[in-house]
Amino acid sequence: MVQKYRYHLWLHLIILMWGFTGILGKLIHLDAIIIVWYRVIIAATFLALYFLWKGKSFSFPKKHAWKVILVGIMVAGHWMSFYYSIQLSTASLGILCLSTTTLHVTWLEPLVMKRKFSWLEFLFGICVIFGIYFVASDFSAQERNALYFGLFSALMAAFFSVFNGRIAQDVESAHITLYELITGIIFISIVLLSTGKLTVPMLKMTISDGLWLLFLGVICTSFAFLMTIEIVKKLGAFTVSLSINLEPVYTIILAIFILKEHKLLNLNFYIGSMVIILVVIANGIYKNWLNKKLQS
Repeated sequence: MVQKYRYHLWLHLIILMWGFTGILGKLIHLDAIIIVWYRVIIAATFLALYFLWKGKSFSFPKKHAWKVILVGIMVAGHWMSFYYSIQLSTASLGILCLSTTTLHVTWLEPLVMKRKFSWLEFLFGICVIFGIYFVASDFSAQERNALYFGLFSALMAAFFSVFNGRIAQDVESAHITLYELITGIIFISIVLLSTGKLTVPMLKMTISDGLWLLFLGVICTSFAFLMTIEIVKKLGAFTVSLSINLEPVYTIILAIFILKEHKLLNLNFYIGSMVIILVVIANGIYKNWLNKKLQS
């Protein structure tokens, strides 16, 4: 039984890891941009070691270099705004905002991939806006700022997801990820230097912070990415993408047990959360039905 559903179990373990990245935004006591800087350095190093271990070539088509650099900056912007959102408010709010990524993809894909615009997906987007309004109905100024950072993070995630889909038609995913991480290191280093944050006091961490950062960079980023490639090969892209919609559910549950966030969030938050999560899942089911219809 376990062998039969081995890849399904791995998939949900990976999603749980991704859900845990939001919790780490609270457990690691460093500035958000410093967390992301360490994350990209650790993840890129681990991925480069994987390339050496497998004897994979580091060569990369130069004609796609500018695209990868641009997307790498988007990835860095996504992670920085995501952790700022969490540090300003809660892990639950940060991951809930991030769950709107798939709805951004619905209007981005027709522009980038030249596919037909869907009015039903547009309606899903309106429902998500209603859910966000419900969640934010009694927010303080700081919580509203957290919401804006979280929604911007989701927008960046949608942009790099769609553009990576285009680049992946010509370049192997592992190469795209490695060079986007390297771009992220350079971009974030420039931001840190320009803001005066690349200093010993800012980079100083506790042993606990260091261990959590290793877990974030190696397990939740590099390992999760490489494992996801194998899972997609076995289960298919749709099964994976639909299951990923459970990430906010996992994060909110983890936040309740680990961070006790249920004491900070009111009923409106959970009602709005349920609206958003149900819409995101409904959107995935609709796409599955649409794909089957097109294939028949």
